[in-house]
Amino acid sequence: MNREEIISEFKNSTYQFVTVAIADIDGVLRGKTISRKKFLKALDNHIGFCDVIFGWDAEDKSYEETTATGWHTGYPDGEIALDVDTFRICSWNNNMPIILADFSPADKISGICPRTLLKKVARKADEMGFSAEFSCEFEWYNFQETHDTWAQKKGMDPTPMTPGMFGYSVLRASQKTDFYHDLLNHLPAAGIPLDVLHLETGDGVYEAAIEHTNILEAADRSVLFKTAVKEIASRHGLTASFMAKWNANLPGSSGHIHQSLWDKEGNRNLFFETFEENKISLLMKQFLAGQLTCLPSILPMYAPTINSYKRLVDGSWAPTSVSWGLDNRTTALRVINADEPSMRLEMRVPGADANPYLSMAAALASGLFGIENELTLDLPVTRGSDYKKGNKPMLPKNLKEATERMKSSELPAALFGESFTDHFIKTREWEWNEFNNSVTDWERKRYLEII
Repeated sequence: MNREEIISEFKNSTYQFVTVAIADIDGVLRGKTISRKKFLKALDNHIGFCDVIFGWDAEDKSYEETTATGWHTGYPDGEIALDVDTFRICSWNNNMPIILADFSPADKISGICPRTLLKKVARKADEMGFSAEFSCEFEWYNFQETHDTWAQKKGMDPTPMTPGMFGYSVLRASQKTDFYHDLLNHLPAAGIPLDVLHLETGDGVYEAAIEHTNILEAADRSVLFKTAVKEIASRHGLTASFMAKWNANLPGSSGHIHQSLWDKEGNRNLFFETFEENKISLLMKQFLAGQLTCLPSILPMYAPTINSYKRLVDGSWAPTSVSWGLDNRTTALRVINADEPSMRLEMRVPGADANPYLSMAAALASGLFGIENELTLDLPVTRGSDYKKGNKPMLPKNLKEATERMKSSELPAALFGESFTDHFIKTREWEWNEFNNSVTDWERKRYLEII
């Protein structure tokens, strides 16, 4: 619906409240519920929202070294603008409307807003004559836990929703049919259309592929998808987890990005060329080369947490090197070239824990970098397993190494601007330091008695 239709529907409805939400640096939706009167007023006027959402981590601990916001600024209200295109009804939540927002471009804090960053990169693609079509597919684990039982267990040993490795199982889906069908019914009703939903291999793990669309809408759908799945799961007494790797002995959870560039009218897939080898156009080769070139320098935007790197190990259905291949699930980038409509590039590095706004911004910006600089695809295609071949540059092994690589490179600031890059790097340094200052169960088990 357009702006006028939304306003008309809202005025003619019985809705008394609306949830307004913004994604923070970690991709977590932070929001508040506002009254009908305030919502209608906010459509024409900005409303205040504390900029602390970009000044704290996933546990609401304030970053200490960031300059954009912090105790030194007093955490003022920034002005946010509602994006009417994101208006949706959450049918699983008493039909509560929800709308996404951005900090106003006039507000200095907007420079570090993930959604604003993606809009900036998308505009660049548009100016270059491209329509960026993206989608995300997620794997996530479901547990027989509520927030109360999880607190009682002190965050240890969750009970999987269903036992055993049973990928693509029709039986397991039918054994949790109420939850399964609530996902199938509620998600599309909220403007999150699914291409596929099925069980993956692992205890209680599902995978969903969201329909492709323009890149901003694709990221909006992805952020809303993760929140919706968690809320729907909660109503079934379950906890849905998008952690990248919750158990070292089980596969991790991916957040793969599917991407292609089309002409402005959306009629022609510019990645497809009938007479080229493997039907890969020159434009796609340059786009692919850009992503490969930039990948090691912007890895934290795909793998932002300590846990992200536990997934990026050999034999785990996740990549470990800077590599590409034709329909190859061991490489960082997988070319899918069946026909023109489906010709696309799958970025397989991100886990389900990645912020969709940042991972998609990283993918598009680095691809456009390759086109602008007419980069050549030097790395050969990988055939067969890429694990332990040893002929490709390896990805950084942990968040500290990846963040140091990002900090030492000039590429991130060139792609995303200095203010965002500086803020994001400091948040990842904070994340590493928080982990490094903690004492883990592994350490206690290994050292407490014997050493």
